[in-house]
Amino acid sequence: MKQVMESDICIVGGGPAGSLLACLLVQSGASVILLEKQSVIGSAFRGEILNDVGEQLLRRRELLQKIPVHSRLSLEEVQYWFDKQIVNNIVPDQPGGNVGIHIPQRDMLTVLIEEAKAYPHFTYLSGITITALMQNQQGQFNGIMAKGKDGQIVEIHSSVVVGADGRYSTVRKLADIPLNKNGLGYDLLWARIPAPEGWRPVIRSTIVDDQQLHLFTQAGGFIQIGWNIPKGTYTELRKDKFEPFVERLIRSFPDLAEQVQEHIVSWEDFVLLDIFGGTTPTWAKSGLVLIGDAVHTMTPTGAFGLNEALLDADILCDELLNALKDNDFSEDRLRGFEAGRRLATDQRMQEQLQMEAEYRDNFIPSTAS
Repeated sequence: MKQVMESDICIVGGGPAGSLLACLLVQSGASVILLEKQSVIGSAFRGEILNDVGEQLLRRRELLQKIPVHSRLSLEEVQYWFDKQIVNNIVPDQPGGNVGIHIPQRDMLTVLIEEAKAYPHFTYLSGITITALMQNQQGQFNGIMAKGKDGQIVEIHSSVVVGADGRYSTVRKLADIPLNKNGLGYDLLWARIPAPEGWRPVIRSTIVDDQQLHLFTQAGGFIQIGWNIPKGTYTELRKDKFEPFVERLIRSFPDLAEQVQEHIVSWEDFVLLDIFGGTTPTWAKSGLVLIGDAVHTMTPTGAFGLNEALLDADILCDELLNALKDNDFSEDRLRGFEAGRRLATDQRMQEQLQMEAEYRDNFIPSTAS
């Protein structure tokens, strides 16, 4: 049996950008259907650190204050370590400031989606996968076809489709918009351990065997480990013994030896993240627009990806409301949003590349390991 639905705007992807956009649109009176592939909120990997851009945006929209206090961890310092000691650091510009705020994505998304659910013209569909884009006789996109995990077919008619479905965007592929990838020479291993008692909310960085190693303090009493490895080497790396590999982490940060030995006991305790950047030749077609990693795929460096995606949503909200008022979702109209954002995101991506190239400059003395 097929379910047929209608809305002003159909958003594919219930991550931070898609959920924020949906929330802001329904608050302003637009009807929105938000689709998310995952059945459980926050189960997919997405960025979790707000910088000053994301913090100010959510404060201005009166949403940051609605996230529970225990879910907002202000980070006090970025520390660069060499030979088991701090050799450089970054601290807030002002007393009481921060170098970032960690918010578990589950907690952020829950607040945004629950805020949107307060409005009758909002519908949230989870556990659903988009299978096709629909177009009218003039070639303008005007909806999507999708399938639920129970096999039910869903047909959604809308004035515009927004692809907020991340770096592997299905909407982008179905719209035949290519992603021009930039290879960066490394992948990333993630792991998480409980923070020891008395641990300060900081970010630590060092270099191990010529690769970056980072510790990110998280809300809820955890430390996220991000460990760069050469691109495409993980399969071969797993063939080696595990203990010598993780011993390098312990040697770098011996105060975490107990937590590492208890909670990182095999390769299965790491999650591999394929790292690449990318841009598309266009962000929009008639009746369709892409935002976030779907259109400007960023690396974890500088925690820009999440924050630029939130900024996309914030700006696109006003663009779509005006387009809805004028009943104009033409390619020219939607590419006005692209024109205003492409330069800024391109600059951010160049900044990431510069940060990567100059990473060693943060360490005194030399970091040969």
